[in-house]
Parts: sequence; C-alpha cells; structure tokens
Amino acid sequence: MTAAGAEMERRRALYLRWHPCGLLAIALPLVLVAGELTPGTGERVAAAGLVVAAVVLQVWRARAIAAHPDPSAATVGYFAVRWALGFVLTWLNPFFAFYAAAGYFDAAELLPRRWWRLGMVACSVPVAGSQAGGMPFASGATWLAFAGLLVANNAMLTIIVHFAEHEEKRSRVQAATIAELERTNAALQQALAENAALHAQLLVQAREAGIADERRRLAAEIHDTIAQGLTGIIAQLRAVAELPDPASAHEHLDRAARLARHSLGEARRSVRDLAPVGLAHDGLPQALRKTVAEWGERTGVRAEFVVTGAAQRLHGEVSATLLRIAQEALSNVAKHADASRVGVTLSFMDGEVTLDVRDDGRGFDPSEPAERTATTGFGLDGMRARAERIAGALTVESEPGGGVAVSARVPLVGHER
Repeated sequence: MTAAGAEMERRRALYLRWHPCGLLAIALPLVLVAGELTPGTGERVAAAGLVVAAVVLQVWRARAIAAHPDPSAATVGYFAVRWALGFVLTWLNPFFAFYAAAGYFDAAELLPRRWWRLGMVACSVPVAGSQAGGMPFASGATWLAFAGLLVANNAMLTIIVHFAEHEEKRSRVQAATIAELERTNAALQQALAENAALHAQLLVQAREAGIADERRRLAAEIHDTIAQGLTGIIAQLRAVAELPDPASAHEHLDRAARLARHSLGEARRSVRDLAPVGLAHDGLPQALRKTVAEWGERTGVRAEFVVTGAAQRLHGEVSATLLRIAQEALSNVAKHADASRVGVTLSFMDGEVTLDVRDDGRGFDPSEPAERTATTGFGLDGMRARAERIAGALTVESEPGGGVAVSARVPLVGHER
C-alpha cells in the first residue's frame, strides 16, 4: 500500500470510530434551540443522561473495539446498544435522528454480512419517524406518512448500497491489479539485474573465447607458414647430407635458402597483418598455381593445378584461408602420403568456392583417430578449423592404399573495394 493509501485508510478508521459523536454534536444545538419540543423536565434529564451514555459508549468503543475491528459479538452488542440509544433519543426529540443515522455509515463494519442490511433497515426506522414529525404518531395519516418514508428511505439505501458495493468491488480489483503490477515490476527489476549480470558474464566469456580463438588461429598460422618452411629446410639439408655430388647439393642448398627467405617473409608478415605473402601481389588462383609448382619442384612429385568456373577476386580472408588449407594439405602429402601424383582444383560456383587436393598415396583410415605428437597431428584439425571460421566446411575421403581427397568448401565472398 502506498503512503497516500495508508493515510486515507487511517483517516477512514478515525472517522468510523468517532462519527457518532460528530452526529450527536450536530443534533444537540438543534435540540437546545427547539427546546419546546421537549417540554417535560424529566424528558430533558433523560435526554441529557442518554447523551452522556452515548458519549461513554463511544469512548468504550474506541478503546475496546478499535484493536479488533472485524465483526464480533462485541461489535454487534455495541451496534444494538447505540441503535437503542438513538431510537429513544429520537423518540424524545426528532433532531436526535442525526445520531440514530450513524448506523448507515458503519453497519457493514460492525455487523456480519448477513445482518448488516437488517441493521441499516433498523436505523431507518427512527430516521423515518423523525421525518414524519416525530414519535409517537398522533393519527393514521402520520402512520401512513411514516410507512411511505420508511419505504423511500430503504429504497434510497438499497441504491446507495448497490453503488457502494460496486465501487468497493472495483477498488478491490484495482488494488489487486496494483499489487500484481508491483510484484511484476519487482520480478522485472530482478530479471533485469540478473540479465545485466548474465550480460557481463557473457561479455567476459566472449572475450575469453575470442582470445582462445585468436590463439588457435595464430598457432595454425605459425604451423602453416614458419613450421612448414622449417620442415622444408630440414628436408633439403638432409638431402645435402646424403648427396656426394656438389652440384646437386648446391641445388638443395639454394632451395633451403629460398625456403628460409620465404619463412622469414612469412614471419615478418605475421607480425604485420597475418596475410599470406603469396597473396601480396597475386590473386588466389595465381598464388595457388605458384604454390603447387614450387611444392612439386621441391618434392619431385608431379603436381597439377586446375581452375574451373569463372575466377573472381575473393575477400582477403577467404583467399588466405584457402591458400593455407592448400599449403597444409600439400605439406601432409609430402610428409605422409608417399604419393607420385597430386592434383589441386579450385572451383568457382554459385555462392561458394571449393578447393580439392587429391593424391594417389598410401591413404589412411579416417575413422581412426590421428596420432598427435609434438610435431604432427595438427594438420587436419587446423584445416577444418580454418574452414569453419569463415562458415565453411572441410571433408576428407581416404582409404588405406587409395590415396586422400581433401575438399574445402567456403562461401564465395567478393573482395572489398
């Protein structure tokens, strides 16, 4: 309940507690002014005594019943005694009907629900008697007037009570709606607080996931560039050690030097923007063609590169991803396949680009988990992660003795102008 509502309820309770005394205070001046209506001294003394009794009764009600406002035997007894005092006072002087009408205001508070209408009808009796000219009635016409006034008073009371009940029901519904809105608002505030905390937690998790993804990407970048270059250098140096012919050894040393320079360029590029050196001046088809040719020259394996479809200039991230996948796939062929022929196909289709790398090597069983060591086992996972990072997919088809086919499919995203 709001502060304004609590204050209104306090004032209402105060009014219901003391309004009979207020009505009695209205009646007394009228009674004193119209003193000829009570000519007898005994009647004046009786009226005075009854007024004092009414005040005492009200003080008792304020002290004894205020703590227990719900209808009870005490409230019913208080209402009955007050009605009797009002009826007798109205009999002595019609102006005391103001006091007798007090039951109109608090019958519903003091009497059980099945009795409070009867209590209001009882209060209308002295009021109608006062309106008819005072009791006792001297003639039959006065009795008829009293009866008509009694009916009219109760008809008006019925109408007033009907609207009062309707307003009370509407007030209860409104209060229930307000209480429900307050509960909903409190739940909403709690949900907003929880959502704010969850949002902050998600931001932290997203940041951590971004850091982890960047670490994986950098690991794949290093694996696909520097690590592969170093592997090629090692292979060339081993070939030098096994060849007695100085001319052949010199050729392998030249290749090792070129690989070293290439790896150095990749390292510097990684520091700069992580874009492949091969794409610095060429598009993806040209870069792949050079990569395949250099790989075939270095390994001695027959390697062919084919482009199908209308070649387009791709977004830098798409080009870099496909080039890295091709480099890793060729590196895997050199290390594991023992192949005599490799084919690389770049296909431009509606909405997607496909890179296929096929070899006729020893193959493997894709259902068996790859052996992962400190220096191997990253290739397929790295290629798959690269493709999925740009909403693509990578599939591997192979069988023992049947070669390997690696296919990467990514969305066709054009170069940003």
